[in-house]
Amino acid sequence: MRQWDKLFYHQSLKTKWTLSTAIVIFISYAAICIVIYIALYSWLLQNEENNAMRTADDLTAFLQSQRGSITIQEIQSNTGLLKAIVNQNQTVRIFNFDGYEVLRINDFSPSAKIDLSDESFLTTITKDEVKEDVFVIHRLVQIGSFQGILQLIHPLSTFQSMMQYVLTAMLIAGIGAVFLAGSISYYLANLLIKPLKDLRDSMDTVRDKGFEEQINFSYNADDEIGDLLTIYRNMMAELQQSFLKQQQFVSDASHELRTPIQAIEGHLSLIKRWGKNDPQVLEESIDTSLSEVARMKKMIEELLDLARNEKKDANATATIETVLGSVQTELQLIYPEAEIVIESSGKQKQVKITENALEQIIRNLIENGIRYNDKKPIIHVHVNYEDDKLILTIADNGIGIAKEHLPHIFDRFYRVDASREHNGGTGLGLSITKMLTEKYSIDMDVKSKLGEGTKFILKFKI
Repeated sequence: MRQWDKLFYHQSLKTKWTLSTAIVIFISYAAICIVIYIALYSWLLQNEENNAMRTADDLTAFLQSQRGSITIQEIQSNTGLLKAIVNQNQTVRIFNFDGYEVLRINDFSPSAKIDLSDESFLTTITKDEVKEDVFVIHRLVQIGSFQGILQLIHPLSTFQSMMQYVLTAMLIAGIGAVFLAGSISYYLANLLIKPLKDLRDSMDTVRDKGFEEQINFSYNADDEIGDLLTIYRNMMAELQQSFLKQQQFVSDASHELRTPIQAIEGHLSLIKRWGKNDPQVLEESIDTSLSEVARMKKMIEELLDLARNEKKDANATATIETVLGSVQTELQLIYPEAEIVIESSGKQKQVKITENALEQIIRNLIENGIRYNDKKPIIHVHVNYEDDKLILTIADNGIGIAKEHLPHIFDRFYRVDASREHNGGTGLGLSITKMLTEKYSIDMDVKSKLGEGTKFILKFKI
């Protein structure tokens, strides 16, 4: 049995489908045929028995109705009346009590044994299978002064032929049904397995040749396979997008890190050639190199934050007023010329986020408003507490962002214009902010106009 199971499991899905369907249909058909055959057999056999009993009853009634008006000799010389009652394939014999045959109508079956010692045999119908399959009926009859035993033999050859024909028809129909079911199953299996084969081939193609050589699926039915193909297409699109972003990220990160490294390398070369003898050049080169090292350090830390993308702390809570005060104090020391105004309305409540993540979000948004500004930076922060949410608005008076750039500002290392490369930023702050807002299910919207500033609207769940 295990070998059969192992052999079955090693077959293709198409073969399994075809075999399973054919076997199930065969078993179902066989069970139905067995029930029908048994029911038909019992019904026809009972019908044959009723016919034999009816003939015996008619003969007995006819002979009893004659009473003494007819003798055995007259019946022997004229059997036409009895032949009209007896079916053509039935045999009737009349015996005296010594077992001697005195009358015979038809001669299709040999006589059956008469057991005079058993009186019950005169009232029963028996099935004699010694010589041939027949029903035998014995009745006591009175013909004039003659008293004897009537024996009716009803053959079952017609019944057996009928059942043989039914069985043959069922077998032929069963073989045809199994063959037809197997053919239809094979066709349907090919039809339904084809998209799965295309899916497998597409995966192999993507593995060997990349995303550019994907197979276009022609199967668009609204079923489970269609859903699977839709999920696969969406997943491949997301993977391709992620792969392209990864390539772009590696390229951008290499470029961003190459710039400070080249600057440090240039200053070190300058110092090595003649700058070490010039205190002013030496100091300037060291300051610039330290600045670039600090910038690289910050960039690497932010890259690590993006790469780690640690799991969300579901039980974390933070008080936004406390975090805002801490960030305000920190940024006022770094940017003393900036003005940060904080306002709030409503009853103070906590939000579901860690203080560190909330601090990163707020710091990045406020610091962007200070850096990208061509006048005195003024940052307006407003906290609005509502029943089921908290709305945090951070608006600046900076240079603003053009409409076509807004969809891309959260991309890593994305630059709105070349002038932003020299503001000390790494191009990763908004990417980290986007990652944190998605992690903690914070809705973030951005509105901006060139020359008028930018407004970030964040909606926190209470």
